[in-house]
Amino acid sequence: MLRCLFILLALLLTPIHAFAVNPDEVLADPVLEQRARALSAELRCMVCQNQSIDDSNAELARDLRVVVRERLVGGDSDEQVLDYVVSRYGEFVLLKPRLSVRTIGLWGAPAALAIIGLIVAVVYTRRRAVQPVAKLSPDEEARLGKLLDRD
Repeated sequence: MLRCLFILLALLLTPIHAFAVNPDEVLADPVLEQRARALSAELRCMVCQNQSIDDSNAELARDLRVVVRERLVGGDSDEQVLDYVVSRYGEFVLLKPRLSVRTIGLWGAPAALAIIGLIVAVVYTRRRAVQPVAKLSPDEEARLGKLLDRD
C-alpha cells in the first residue's frame, strides 16, 4: 500500500512536458512536420519570450506555428521560413541569434572593454613605478638629520 502511494505521488509530482502544438496544426506529411517542429523550436514566442513557439500556448505562438507550416507546405526552405519570420518580427524572434556584425559587437564588447581596461591598468602602474625618485639636496639631508636626531 505504501509502495503504491509512493509511486502515485512520484507520478503526480513528475514534471510532464506539455506540447503546445494542437492536433489541428499537425501536417499530414511527417517529413514536413518534423521540419516544422525543428523550426518552431528555433523561434521565440514574442509573448512568453523565454519559450519557443513550439512550447508556448500563446495565441501569437499558435499563429506563428501555422505560418511556419503554411510556408513549408508552400515549398519554402527552412532558411526562407526563418528569413520571412525575421523580416516580420526582427532578429529577436530567433532563440539562437545569427552571427553578424551586431552579434559580434554585442558579445565581443565586454571582452574588448576588459582587455582595454587591463592595458590601461598595466600602463598606468608601469608609469608610476618607472618615475625616478628625486634625491634630497644636501641642505634637505641636513635638515632631515636634525629632525631625526631630535626624536
